[in-house]
Amino acid sequence: MAADKLISSGGPWEGKIGYSRAVVAGDYVHVSGSTATVGGVLQHEGDAYNQTLVALDVIAQALAQVDYAIKDVVRTRVYVSNESDLDAVGEAHGKVFGDIRPALVLLAGIKFVNPAMLVEIEADAWRRN
Repeated sequence: MAADKLISSGGPWEGKIGYSRAVVAGDYVHVSGSTATVGGVLQHEGDAYNQTLVALDVIAQALAQVDYAIKDVVRTRVYVSNESDLDAVGEAHGKVFGDIRPALVLLAGIKFVNPAMLVEIEADAWRRN
């Protein structure tokens, strides 16, 4: 069964690898791993806290394309390259999701395609009635 809607960021990797920024499936939106890359340029090199905020904004923008919002997120998966950045990443995640409190997976020691990337985040959102 095909997805209800595919959301594209227009990035070059989507077509090359064969993925979508996000996929709407029924009442759910599944957002692919998002980093602090905007317009092909990594933002806030060396700053895990602000990279987390940018990645969450990338997710928010994808959700907004289908009239969902950060408040609809029910699960995040956060991947961090350096264990020493866990507190900064957690603080940024908490700033955005403090009252929402989605389910969370937080993994450290991840090697990214760009070594300057410090965090990548996936999200699942659900339309609450």
